[in-house]
Amino acid sequence: MSTTTITIRQATAEDASAISSLILSVAHFFTRHPQGHGAEVFLNSLQPDAILKLIEDNRFLYCVAHVDDVLVGVAAMKDNTHLYYLFVSPAFQKQGIARQLWQHMHQIAIQQGHQGIFTVNSTPYAQSMYEHLGFCATAPQVQMKGIAFIPMSLNPHA
Repeated sequence: MSTTTITIRQATAEDASAISSLILSVAHFFTRHPQGHGAEVFLNSLQPDAILKLIEDNRFLYCVAHVDDVLVGVAAMKDNTHLYYLFVSPAFQKQGIARQLWQHMHQIAIQQGHQGIFTVNSTPYAQSMYEHLGFCATAPQVQMKGIAFIPMSLNPHA
């Protein structure tokens, strides 16, 4: 059996288009309507130019995971406290890539001085994955602007 080598690195401006394509490819997991009806504003925020603005924003850290030269995952953290994105290509899910991306982001946040609670707005599809990472729901599912999510947090000192 061959071993897959995963490379995680900080995203650059050149990654914006590939990041956008990856997230949009899994959008049906978090939009209330399979075609995204009602979530147009959110889906527009996933376009390459919008992703590029966030990559260049100092409040955000974007990292990408590659297998060979293929982008298979992306994570973004805002202000070292809020996990803004954590997406893995469906063909590479359930292989530990999300966990590796989270651990990478978590380590960077700690190195930059964050010692408190981490938050995420999980899709219903990903809730159990976040629970495996140690996050707990902090409120019931929210539905707004065509998307559904569960507010969650992780207290590393609890």
